[in-house]
Formats: sequence, structure tokens, C-alpha cells
Amino acid sequence: MALGPVRTACARLLPPLALLLLAATACAAPAGQPPVARTAPRDAAGDRIGTLSLGTAQGPRACTASVVRSPGHNLLVTAAHCVEPEDYGLQEGLVFTPGYRDGTSPYGTWSVDVVTVDPRWSEDADPEYDVAFVTVRPSGGRQIEDVVGGNGLGGEGGFGLAVSVTGYPNGVEEPITCTTRTASQSPTQERFDCDGYTNGTSGSPWITADGAVVGVIGGYQEGGDTPRISYSVTFDDRVTELYRRATGE
Repeated sequence: MALGPVRTACARLLPPLALLLLAATACAAPAGQPPVARTAPRDAAGDRIGTLSLGTAQGPRACTASVVRSPGHNLLVTAAHCVEPEDYGLQEGLVFTPGYRDGTSPYGTWSVDVVTVDPRWSEDADPEYDVAFVTVRPSGGRQIEDVVGGNGLGGEGGFGLAVSVTGYPNGVEEPITCTTRTASQSPTQERFDCDGYTNGTSGSPWITADGAVVGVIGGYQEGGDTPRISYSVTFDDRVTELYRRATGE
């Protein structure tokens, strides 16, 4: 199930032996071409990022999401088109699986409770508002942030920021990651260039070195129509206000 833009990636075109090599190294990029994402390492920062899927951790994949700090310790950020696609409406039965790898769910699955998107997305699928905050229900009596931690929500930091972007391509059992710099797509949208971000990576967080989320794959072209270039709404007052709505602050 693909709710994001249709993309292809070098990993999907390689034979099995080459896929094993890709797990340790990035695909070689010719001079002048963007870098290629590699398999993400197992670490605490990566455990805050996971899959959004239908029903169970092994159910049809929708997108990627990540935990952000909040008063309720129960909040995720992703793209609006992941949880309320223009052609489907609000998705029911989504679950979040942080740190998912190779069919395992080290921290369990967390059921989506409340989805908060801007009305301009709900009514018109306006790409300027392709961001969503999602609360998840407790699991085992604990909130998600208390289990894996959470990233801070970054404000508008301008373009040219160094970010790491980690997400889950559909059909792949481990997350990919790439470190690059943001660039301007428009005054209110930004981009990064790195190959490999296919269906399933929408909603992947753009995280700075100090652990702040300053974007998620989405926005223009619902995140991009090529795996080499990805987009995000700039995290300015629009996103800050949506966060306040989601948290009741």
C-alpha cells in the first residue's frame, strides 16, 4: 500500500547480492550526482523513528513517523498525506512501530489515537500544510516518549541546515538514512538531495545535530516524485501553531 508519491530507488533494482552490499555501504554516486542513502545504524536516535502501518507492525505500510517531545509524552510527527490522504480521507487503524527492523518490534506497536492536521490540508490538500501531529495510546501502561524518548520540535532555522533524514521505504525491512543540507525550494518549502527515498519514506523526520526536527518528507509533490529529491514544509509558525493545537498548549 503506497499512500505517498510513486518513486523508484537503486535498492529496488539491484540483485540480492548487491542488496547485501548496500546494507553496509551506500550506492556509488557518479560525480555531480546526489549521495545515496545507506542502511541506518541501530541507535537510540533511530529508535524514535518507526513505521506507520495498518493494523499490525507487519500490516500494509503507509509512511514513516517519529516521536517528538510533548506534555503528554504521546506525540508523533509525520506528513498529513500519510494519515489523511486526499483520495482516502482519514486513515483508520494505523499503528506506529518504533525501531522496526527485520520483522521485529523491539518496543511494541502503538495505536494511533488522535490525528491533528490543518483544515487547509483537510479541505484542499494544500501542500503548504502537509504536516500532521498524531497522538498514540499508551502501551503496557507507558507513553511512547517515556519508552524511546523524543526529539525537540525545531523552529524556522533558515536553509542550508545540516540534517539527517531516516525513513522506511516500503518493501525494505531496515530504515535508510542520509546526512545532507537543506536548500530552498520556495520561501515556505525546503528540499534535500539524496537518492533512495521511495514510497514509505513520506513523513521521515529531518533532524539537526542537536536533535531538533525541522522538517518531514512531504509538502511539494507530497514529498517528491523522484527518489533523488525530497521536500518539506518549512517548520515555521504554521507548524508551531499546529503543534499547539495537537498538545492543547
